[in-house]
This record gives sequence, structure tokens and C-alpha cells, in this order.
Amino acid sequence: MGIHNLAKLIADQAPAAIKEGEMANYFGRKIAIDASMSIYQFLIAVRQNGENLTNDNGETTSHLMGMFYRTIRMIDHGIKPVYVFDGKAPQMKSKELEKRLERRTEAEAEMTKAADAGDEEAFDKFVRRTVKVTREHNEDCKRLLKLMGIPYVDAPTEAEAQCAALVKQGKVYGVGTEDMDALTFGADVLIRHLTFSEARKMPIREYSLSKILHNLGINFEEFTDLCILLGCDYCDSIKGIGQKRALDLIKQYRNIETILKHIDKK
Repeated sequence: MGIHNLAKLIADQAPAAIKEGEMANYFGRKIAIDASMSIYQFLIAVRQNGENLTNDNGETTSHLMGMFYRTIRMIDHGIKPVYVFDGKAPQMKSKELEKRLERRTEAEAEMTKAADAGDEEAFDKFVRRTVKVTREHNEDCKRLLKLMGIPYVDAPTEAEAQCAALVKQGKVYGVGTEDMDALTFGADVLIRHLTFSEARKMPIREYSLSKILHNLGINFEEFTDLCILLGCDYCDSIKGIGQKRALDLIKQYRNIETILKHIDKK
């Protein structure tokens, strides 16, 4: 999920930190790809007649088709992908995982209702909400990548954190993911829409952390506190504090501890 409304805040307050381009711009670049995010996209997008693609045994293959063809597309454009797979979720994320399970359970109930009513549009919408990347999906894709000769990394916990570490160590140019929290983990370059299909006609969008900090007038520690105020997978946002007010408070008080003290007094 990433950081709530961070992309909008950057677009509104620091548009110069965003650069739009195409795959050709990344020729020769090594890019760390958030594997779980990509597989999730493939399971939703690579479908036929509203259903996942399957093999003769009825096993889902949408994730493999997506992984194979999107990886080939990147290679054709001279990109050197390094896929990073999630490890064990940190304990502090347990509440968010519980919420996701509840949402999937609710979606399954709504999906059944839509099927009974013959509402294909609603059925397809709720099917998408029930999608979950499983360990089997990950292992399937790792085997495929090994056969293709494409490197991958097993992260100890969150893939985005490992991707950011690879950027900071100079191992890769940037992180290819839709989750904005790669910036919060310290990746200087985040690239969105890199693994989207050509049919979606979405321009690749590159975010520069150094330019974001410069344009917002804050340092990295303050940016991290800003992301906490906005809300993320580890914590909810504070009621009554939207993206604009969160930025104003960070600029005024410079850290979240002082902000909370002043909020408590009001």
C-alpha cells in the first residue's frame, strides 16, 4: 500500500521532483524490482474472459505469463532487472495484515452475491479484491527467473527496504515499484509503472528523493516523520491531519514528537 497520499503531495508540492519518460531512458540500468507488487499486478491484469490463465492441470499461470513477458520487455529495452522478494513481514505490520484479511473475506462474500445476481462487472471487481500473492506464486516465479538467468534477492523482511538498500549501496540505479515507501526507506530513485503493460499507455514516472527533499524544504528525517503523519502499513494517519497540514506541521515543528505535544495541547 505504501504511504497514504504521498504521490499526490509530491505532485502538488514538488512536481519538479517527478520526471516522466519511457523504457528506452533506462537502457543499461540495473533496477531493483519489487517482485510481490509485480506478481500482484500480473494476477489481476493477465486474465482471459475474467479468469486467471491456467495450465492443463488447472493451476494458475497468470503470474508466470506476466513475469516472463514483462521481464523480456525490460530486457529488450536494455534494462537489467533484479527482482526482490518479500521475506517475513515485521511484527508491527500485523494489524495491517489482519485488515487485509478482513477486506478479502468481505470481498469474497460480495463476489458470491454478484455471481448469484449475474452481475459480471461487480463480480470482476470483487474478484480482484480477493487476489493474494502466495508463497507458491513467489516460488514459481523464482524458478522461472532462475531458468531465464535473471537475478533475484530474498529480502529478510520488506522487499522495498531491501530494494532501497541496493540503491544506497550503488548496486542498482533505482527501485521499480508502485509503493511510495521505497522513498521512506531511503531510495533516491523510485520508478513507477515500469512493469505495466504497453496496453495501459501509462508513462513511466521517476521520483527523485533528493529533489523531493529540496523542493519541500525538509531533510530526510523530517520526510520520514511526514510519511508517518500521512499514515502507512505500520500506522494509521492522525485524524484531522491531511497531506497539506502534515507538511505544514513538519515545516513548523520539524519533528513528530514536537507536533504531537502541540496537538495534545489543542
